[in-house]
Amino acid sequence: MDIKSPEERSRNMARIKSRKTKPEMYIRSLLFRHHMRYRVNFSEIIGKPDLYFTKYRTAVFVNGCFWHRHKGCKYAYVPKSNVSFWKRKFEKNQSRDREVTEKLMEQGIRCLIIWECTVKKMTSNDSVREMKLKQIIKFITSGKQNYLEI
Repeated sequence: MDIKSPEERSRNMARIKSRKTKPEMYIRSLLFRHHMRYRVNFSEIIGKPDLYFTKYRTAVFVNGCFWHRHKGCKYAYVPKSNVSFWKRKFEKNQSRDREVTEKLMEQGIRCLIIWECTVKKMTSNDSVREMKLKQIIKFITSGKQNYLEI
């Protein structure tokens, strides 16, 4: 049983953004300060990645743990009401994510997935921020790996 009326729930869900989210803006800000230049929601690339580094042929997705179902994460819970709707929704999101990643890799574009929970840890702890930022920049610039989730 939902604690909100259907109208209140609809209004609440409609306010959830898919672009320029706080985790995405945080990562963009950190990378820009480290002289990394990128395209935002580059529409010429399948899946319109949050960030695309043309020089390195690397797509970066800053994914919310709830919407993209981060395995083992406490934020990837299933709401208690309307469970069948949510399960279908999550399965569609996951299959779309897999499909986009496969197509990008086939085109020789490397993929980096940064989870929302990682960004939360980065915002609250300076040493974690520096370690993860180094890992992100190394992945983007090195070209040794084709896929990484942080």
